[in-house]
Amino acid sequence: MCGIIGYIGERDVISVLIQGLKRVEYRGYDSAGIALFGPGGLLIKKDKGKVAHLEESVNGQQIESSAGIGHTRWATHGEPNAVNAHPHTDDKNFIVLAHNGIIENYMALREELRQSGHEFTTETDTETVAHLIAEVYDGDLLEAVRRALKLVQGTYGLVVMCADKPDEIVAARLSSPLIIGHGDGENFVASDLAAFVQFTRNVTYMEDGEVALITKNKIVHKTLADKVVPKKIEKISFDIEHIEKGGYSHFMLKEITEQPRTIGDSMRGRLLSEEGTVRLGGMREKEEQFLGAKRAVFVACGTSWHAALVGEYLFEEMAGLPVEVEYASEFRYRSPVLDDKTIVFAISQSGETTDTLAAIQEAKRRVDTVFGICNVVGSSIARTTDAGVYLHAGPEIGVASTKAFTSQIVVLAMLALNLGRHRQISAAEGHRFIKELREIPRKVGTILSQSEKIEEIARQYKDHRNFLYLGRGVNFPVALEGALKLKEISYIHAEGYPAAEMKHGPIALIDDEMPVVFIAIQDGTYEKVLSNIAEVRARRGHVIAIATEGDKDIAKCVDHVFYVPETHPMLSPLLTVIPLQLLAYHVAVMRGCNVDMPRNLAKSVTVE
Repeated sequence: MCGIIGYIGERDVISVLIQGLKRVEYRGYDSAGIALFGPGGLLIKKDKGKVAHLEESVNGQQIESSAGIGHTRWATHGEPNAVNAHPHTDDKNFIVLAHNGIIENYMALREELRQSGHEFTTETDTETVAHLIAEVYDGDLLEAVRRALKLVQGTYGLVVMCADKPDEIVAARLSSPLIIGHGDGENFVASDLAAFVQFTRNVTYMEDGEVALITKNKIVHKTLADKVVPKKIEKISFDIEHIEKGGYSHFMLKEITEQPRTIGDSMRGRLLSEEGTVRLGGMREKEEQFLGAKRAVFVACGTSWHAALVGEYLFEEMAGLPVEVEYASEFRYRSPVLDDKTIVFAISQSGETTDTLAAIQEAKRRVDTVFGICNVVGSSIARTTDAGVYLHAGPEIGVASTKAFTSQIVVLAMLALNLGRHRQISAAEGHRFIKELREIPRKVGTILSQSEKIEEIARQYKDHRNFLYLGRGVNFPVALEGALKLKEISYIHAEGYPAAEMKHGPIALIDDEMPVVFIAIQDGTYEKVLSNIAEVRARRGHVIAIATEGDKDIAKCVDHVFYVPETHPMLSPLLTVIPLQLLAYHVAVMRGCNVDMPRNLAKSVTVE
């Protein structure tokens, strides 16, 4: 959600900024802009719409400048337009800044600044900060930012420049990520590593409550209390090919087809077949707390919340450990009952989800161990939790999560197996489970090879306005995820339900215009699901079934069937979700939707 890039050095500043903004487009945005100080003073270019529009407006311009900042905005305060786009300035064009986050007390600050003679031109909360810094500025930009932020309530990832100091950038962070890239005679700052990874892989991570002074030859980190913070430069491993489409028409399709590899990467080096268990380095230092746990609480948002629901079935079935799954956005606004025998698991693809970070802070006040499950190395959640496991799924660029979801399930399955082996599962059972887990990448590959069958189903139903997704047991969360994927990228209304709950309301919607997607694999709920299918057919609903290979009977009672290979029942979500991802993708493409950057959505939700 929103993207920031700042650069200071000898390269063509405009080119670096535009390239950086293109790299973070996947985060979701509705306007873009850049700012730099040249011989004629401050130059700002910004516009509603895509970075490509911005690039056209600056194409061919050679501005003599050594520093600049850029931003892609996802609107919170004020509609998406050129006026409200970042970067923003004070009314003298002295201070210019870009901001991710929300300033909660901006109205009160704005009124005070108006009384001091400041005039405002935008509807944004961000503009207030530019005026506030200008008000307290006395020749030291870092000091002015530090003083101003003491008056600010809210969240921010902030990059600031001023006319007096055209060779300085000041950055500040509170609950919105910023990473500093260290180069040779040049430095970078961004909200996302992708913005500058083509130039340097040496980084330092800003922590909450820190400010940083960035010039082309030095970087100084301080706290808001003006204490210098020593930083160790880390060299990150990052394959730039992962953030390129690689010949695919969309990142989402690329990431769906990568899942045989990413699922394998999530378990690589972690499976101990002989012992029937797994080795997860993040569990070692907290092994006593894990083995002594009486209860687990999962906190997550969106697709990660659906993965957590699958995790609930896995943990309770395999480890006998009671689990509650909480929306991270609600967690801190209630009074969760937690104690020292409870482990909290925080799940996030990006590791930067604001609601999940807030839930972690709340949990750390109440429990001994908060365990992180995330995909991005060095992310805020990875650094904030007490222990954790990385997904190793590689960068996920498409806004609608696909490969991260299946990798999250793999990690949750391995955690459940580890705990289960200590509690109730025999080595033989563990060995059989691992054998099935190793087969999942191959089986996902067989599903992907039949994508054209899903494409044909999509063609028949692309113009329908409503879908219902139904599943039972561990595949109920998959029904939720399938519905979410369709609504996210095709803008078709879709709902997921436990199949048995259909009779308690949704059945009223069934008619000959309602496609219903059933996950109907041959497990302990199969006969019950067949009964639910019959109820839909009796009301002339169209039924699309995801079924187990070899099940010839189901074809007689549905309109369409797509088969997935048989596997361990607890691992079936790793297979049943693949055709649902493909269905959403093909429907969205046929409807002419922007699959990778659906409207109003952001990849990393960094505001509340």
